[in-house]
Amino acid sequence: MIADRPWNWEDPQELAATVDLFTEDLAKVEKISAVLSEPRLTRDHLAGLGVTGIEFAAFKTAHPQALGTDLVSLTDASGNRTEPGHVYRVDDAAYFAEMDIAGPLPVDDGAVDWVFAEHLVEHVSLAVGIAWLTEVRRILRPGGLLRLTTPDLKVYCESYVNGDGFFGKHRRRMNRALTGVAPAMPARGAFMFNQLFYVYGHRWLYDEAELRHALTAAGFADESITVRAYREGARQDVADLDQVLRNDESIYVEALA
Repeated sequence: MIADRPWNWEDPQELAATVDLFTEDLAKVEKISAVLSEPRLTRDHLAGLGVTGIEFAAFKTAHPQALGTDLVSLTDASGNRTEPGHVYRVDDAAYFAEMDIAGPLPVDDGAVDWVFAEHLVEHVSLAVGIAWLTEVRRILRPGGLLRLTTPDLKVYCESYVNGDGFFGKHRRRMNRALTGVAPAMPARGAFMFNQLFYVYGHRWLYDEAELRHALTAAGFADESITVRAYREGARQDVADLDQVLRNDESIYVEALA
């Protein structure tokens, strides 16, 4: 259990094991049932389920027409466990399929209208991130929308140098969110800067210019890339997936396939 393990903010390796347990707890649901067994999803497969888009890094998406995906398996109260190659109904409320963004996505070209990914791309290397974005562009229909959010490196750099108060506000926000799970985050500026790189399994951090580099390298046209505000975008139903907990540190970017 997560409560039985120490949460040491200053030991990233030890904390990684604790966070893995925390993630396993989050991946427990009441009920999963397989509704489709296909090694590769077509537009017709998804349309038959009423699915128009994919939300990555989501165990149970809140979008009524989304397929949630993650590398981590879901487990239900009866001990059933998800496996790749299947689409599942989760708690009779959402669809889920296991997918690994480090490899080819098991989805046909142009199969979805939109893709949403919040605080995911920073967890893989730049090369893997660009390869995944290339796959995202492939599975989007022409003109389809990608909405991507990630911690904004510029926000952290400016706060560290200028002492603009962001670190203190973000620390208080995270402490509230982790009440009963973790001790208070250290208040030191150097810690607040370093934790962005080392505490959460992050591999590559982005600002607007770096996101544009990754997206254009993946084949998105630079003129199709737009920086957005929290819960503002070309599709309100997709922008509404932004989580409030992360809106102080995030950059929001959209691109059209």
